Amino acid sequence: MLALLAAGVALAVAAAAQDVPAPGSRFVCTALPPEAARAGCPLPAMPAPGGALSPEEELRAAVLQLRETVVQQKETLGAQREAIRELTAKLARCEGLAGAKAPGRAATGKDTMGDLPRDPGHLVEQLSRSLQTLKDRLESLEHQLRGNVSTAALPGDFREVLQRRLGELERQLLRKVAELEDEKSLLHNETSAHRQKTESALNALLQRVSELERGNSAFKSPDAFKVSLPLRTNYLYGKVKKTLPELYAFTICLWLRSSASPGIGTPFSYAVPGQANEIVLIEWGNNPIELLINDKVAQLPLFVSDGKWHHICVTWTTRDGMWEAFQDGEKLGTGENLAPWHPIKPGGVLILGQEQDTIGGRFDATQAFVGELSQFNIWDRVLRAQEIVNIANCSTNMPGNVIPWVDNNVDVFGGASKWPAETCEERLLDL
Repeated sequence: MLALLAAGVALAVAAAAQDVPAPGSRFVCTALPPEAARAGCPLPAMPAPGGALSPEEELRAAVLQLRETVVQQKETLGAQREAIRELTAKLARCEGLAGAKAPGRAATGKDTMGDLPRDPGHLVEQLSRSLQTLKDRLESLEHQLRGNVSTAALPGDFREVLQRRLGELERQLLRKVAELEDEKSLLHNETSAHRQKTESALNALLQRVSELERGNSAFKSPDAFKVSLPLRTNYLYGKVKKTLPELYAFTICLWLRSSASPGIGTPFSYAVPGQANEIVLIEWGNNPIELLINDKVAQLPLFVSDGKWHHICVTWTTRDGMWEAFQDGEKLGTGENLAPWHPIKPGGVLILGQEQDTIGGRFDATQAFVGELSQFNIWDRVLRAQEIVNIANCSTNMPGNVIPWVDNNVDVFGGASKWPAETCEERLLDL
């Protein structure tokens, strides 16, 4: 259809061109009354006397001629529009007629298209060619349009906006990738830290299990061991891991064997902040064995430096500061006014084999214990005499309710060692 319209436009333009005056023809201007000139149609220029026109008059004549040409062109365009509308109407009727007739059937009826061929087959063929031409032109235009769009340069402003937008998108993508990398690294670090903590806990647990296994394999029972302190030095000692609570009475019992002279030294000492001699049992030089509580002293009638196993027990209560001393189940001494009404302070350090001048340290080699210790137990009450006899005779096993003698509660340092021991059996050998 567009091809037919273009053909119609061409015909109309050709017809209009025939109406345009040939070169060299003249325009004839008709005189108009003054009213018409005032209405917008200027009067033609009058020739000046003598036959020559002034420049102003020549310019006016040219303007008039141009106006006349414009008017004629407008008329020509109007005629072309009418021709185009007529051709469009005829083309529409022709398409309707061609669509209504079946292929191969002879045309019947009166032909209303006087300027088109009378043969319907020829008409259909001409329309087909026109349509094909139109399709070809459309495809060519589309191809050219795509080529122009692809090859034409974008406007400067639009290109800058597009580049800026692409840059922003690229930066956003890079930021997102960086965030994902950071999250991945953080997750990896957290996983590694958690794995390390878990491995550390498992290793500690395995180490503890191994220690318990070694302890069980070394001793028949947790309390069947002794601590050996063979030299009088200031670096051999044992340390009880547990500490004491606040006590208003206590009983401390232990087995010991020593042949040191002069004096066996310090079997045990308990120091707290502000008082290094909170509880001390010591035999120093040629002095008798002494019990110190809060730096107050009571001498005990005990004799244990014969190189044999002896069972020693001391009891004390804050009420009137009363104390008792037992050796091998027999009460050998008693007294009172030993730090009366003074409770034993909690949270201190309990050392075996050394006397403390500060909490856990500043040992004096001359006060060190030389020998062996076992079954060191502490109760928070004064045991009855019969209970002490039963423990000393090995007729009952009665661990301390505050400090029991067990392998995993005692550490040794500086060359001190732990050995398997059955003190009751070894005592029988000493008899």
